[in-house]
Amino acid sequence: MKYLLIVAVVLLLFTECKPTVKSEMLYGTWRYTKLENLNAYPPDTLTYYQLHSNSPSIRFTKSDSVVIIWSDTVLLRGTFTVDGSNINIKQLLPGGKTSQFPFSVSKLTDKQIVFESHGADASKVTAVKE
Repeated sequence: MKYLLIVAVVLLLFTECKPTVKSEMLYGTWRYTKLENLNAYPPDTLTYYQLHSNSPSIRFTKSDSVVIIWSDTVLLRGTFTVDGSNINIKQLLPGGKTSQFPFSVSKLTDKQIVFESHGADASKVTAVKE
């Protein structure tokens, strides 16, 4: 019993604590500072120059809309909700269709956010608030 308790405590210490996200914490524009392709082998990260020259960003508004911009082009437009450490995106597609997917937030401060998408095109984004 004593060893089980010790193992449980050690596991709790090493468990990653994910932040609880609130919509108000997201409002504003976040400029990407790092973008990693998680499924590439070897791992693929865009260079500072590639990011700087394309100025990617994600913007969350008080009306719960989200827009992702790349080189002055809208890549994604939709709405968002938050659930624990996830940002649930509902993307608006042509013809009135939608697509839904989560972004998992691993870090969120008033100045920086780190989030990941999932699936075949999984990526990890680090961004700073403007």
